[in-house]
Order: sequence, then structure tokens, then C-alpha cells
Amino acid sequence: MSTTQQTNAQPVQEPKPPFPKQKQSPPGLEHKLDPAPRWRGARYRPADKLKGQVALITGGDSGIGRSVAYHFAREGADVAITHLPSERLDAEIVRAAIHEIGQKCLLLQGDLSDRAFCDAAVERTVKEFGQLNILVHNGAWQNRKEIDELSEDELDTTMKVNVYAYLRLARAAAPHMQPGSSILATGSIVGLQGSDSLADYGATKGAIHAITKSLAEELVEKQIRVNCVAPGPVWTPLNPSDTGLEAEEVAQFGKKVGGTPMQRPAQPEELAPAYVFLASNADSSFITGVVLPVTGGPV
Repeated sequence: MSTTQQTNAQPVQEPKPPFPKQKQSPPGLEHKLDPAPRWRGARYRPADKLKGQVALITGGDSGIGRSVAYHFAREGADVAITHLPSERLDAEIVRAAIHEIGQKCLLLQGDLSDRAFCDAAVERTVKEFGQLNILVHNGAWQNRKEIDELSEDELDTTMKVNVYAYLRLARAAAPHMQPGSSILATGSIVGLQGSDSLADYGATKGAIHAITKSLAEELVEKQIRVNCVAPGPVWTPLNPSDTGLEAEEVAQFGKKVGGTPMQRPAQPEELAPAYVFLASNADSSFITGVVLPVTGGPV
């Protein structure tokens, strides 16, 4: 066996809990997270799978969205990413990284709970790049609340950011998408099997799974594929900024909180290749309406 084969066969070593105790205010910032999430995909080898395409990725400033944006760019796509005003620095880090590898990155600042911004994000992407081939709805709102503590405002925000935005973005994007395009969403293991104190979040992720299957049926005649990735726990700013998690619980995330058989959370770079796979017609041209679990264990 060659040295290269031996190296590629080695177990993946990613950070494991306990992490430093930490808390952030919502929505959380990646550049403040310790340890820094791994998102560049050092083990990944691109192959021009998305060359010449344009992708719009919500929540592309941090977490899974950041890694997806970077991996798409490595595969030859230009990308637009949405972010909140407070996330501007994180978004600029992503843009700089994408520019370094020779692709374009458009920053779209706004709130996904706002219908007008969802429409504008699609229109600005098409105006800037002249096309839209891949839509990834990844941005999300999460706060652990026991059901008797769940306020109307919290419920409204979770539903609008997670569910309404998906439908609004798809509604705006579909007329611009040519045959061979794809729509992707970020679901969750919580939408598959539930989780304590995440009833509203779990409901939205279950809805995302159902919307994915419905859109796949609806858009198949237009040759637009629609799929979803359902992650388990992932090390992103969503965790320390969840007001329902104490700093001590954040330190055990992926082990005691949202634990997996691997005893750790995923790193964003471990999720991004699944999005590349589902976006690539070279890899998944016969796959639509799928909710793909990437959960670190059986679901």
C-alpha cells in the first residue's frame, strides 16, 4: 500500500469536547468561537463540479453556510451569501477567501424574516451574475425554550427565518432557474427525531424536510432537483448564542449536549461535501426529494 493510500485511510481527527466555556449574544459570530470551526476542507479535492454556476447561500457568513460557500467556490461557482448586519466581519472573511481562489462573492446584508429581503436577495444575485443555478437555504434561528416559555415573538421569528424564508426564496428563485439547476436546504436531526426544548425549531426543520419533498415533486418537470441535508450537532456560532444553553453546556456540545456516537460535533467542512454532492449533476442527477442525514451516527 502506498503512503498516499495509508494517509487517506487514517481516522479523521477533529476537535472533541470539552471546549472552553463560552457564551455569545444571538446570532453569534464565528470569529469569536473557540476553537475556530474548521471550514476550508483541507482533505477535500475539487473537480470543477460546479464550474460556471452561480449559487445563493443564506447564512453563508458562518458555520455550515460558510463552508458550503467556500467548497462551491472551490468547485468553480461564483456565490452570493446573505448575512445580518452584525455578521459583516464574518461575511467579509468568506468573501476574501473566495476571492483568493479566483471566484466572485457577493455579500447580501439583510434579515431573512423580511419577505422583501428574500425577494431582493434573489434579484440582486441574478442582476450581478446574470443567472442563478443553485439556491441553498441554510440560515436559521434557534433558541432552546421549554414550551411554556415560548413567546409569540420567538415563535414568529423561528418560523419566518427557517420556514417562510425557504418558501419565499424558492418562489423567487424558481422562475430564474434553468433545467439542471438545484435547490438545497439545511434540515436537522431535530426535524427527524425531535429534541428537548426545541419544539419550535424542530417543527421548522420538519417543515423544511416536507417542503423539500413537495418542491421536488413540483419542479421535477422543469428539471430542477430539490434536496435537503439533515445535520446532527455541528460546531457553529449557533451553539454559544443559543440563550437556552449555559456556557458549561456549550463546552460539552456534541458529547453530553446533542451527543453523537462519535462523542463530538461535526465540523462544517464535514457537511459541505454533502451539499456539493447534491448540487452536482455529475454526482446526483438521479436524486431529488431526499433528506440526507449527516449525523455522526444512526438516526
